[in-house]
Amino acid sequence: GLVIDGRTLNIIFQGGLEKKFLALTKHCRSVLCCRSTPLQKSMVVKLVRRQLKVLTLSIGDGANDVSMIQAADVGIGISGQEGMQAVMASDFAISRFKHLKKLLLVHGHWCYARLAKMVMYFFYKNVSYVNLLFWYQFFCGFSGSTMIDYWQMIFFNLFFTSMPPLLFGVLDRDVSAETLLGLPELYRNGQ
Repeated sequence: GLVIDGRTLNIIFQGGLEKKFLALTKHCRSVLCCRSTPLQKSMVVKLVRRQLKVLTLSIGDGANDVSMIQAADVGIGISGQEGMQAVMASDFAISRFKHLKKLLLVHGHWCYARLAKMVMYFFYKNVSYVNLLFWYQFFCGFSGSTMIDYWQMIFFNLFFTSMPPLLFGVLDRDVSAETLLGLPELYRNGQ
């Protein structure tokens, strides 16, 4: 990891040392900016995103972290004594920093699994529906007549498009939370 302060960031950005700074950050798993201005924090995130072409995650707990959270691909706000500005600007909110592990490893894995299943489900639903309409056009001689009543089509889309995502979102958990926390490498397999 790399811990860097505001004075050093000023020297880097004003002296044109961004390339050397990025070469150093390539060897780090995380970069921690302390005692720096909100503008400096967001400039670091934008620089890393633009030059290294990687996904960035920013975590903050106060109003001075809002620009950094908004500049990142994923922003996490921690609600606490410094107010709710970071939480309001973030993608995800947690109450304590210790909940970050569960957010990433458990809920991140479940989100990957649910999205993958839902994409496959939507492809299956649409292919079956379009296939049905395609073969009906042969039956009716390509006259353009509708096969299904308008209300039946609405209920088809209502029940087969909205209900399964709700059920998957609430009930689907391929691996228990305890297993995911015990085996963090399962997160990478989910990707």
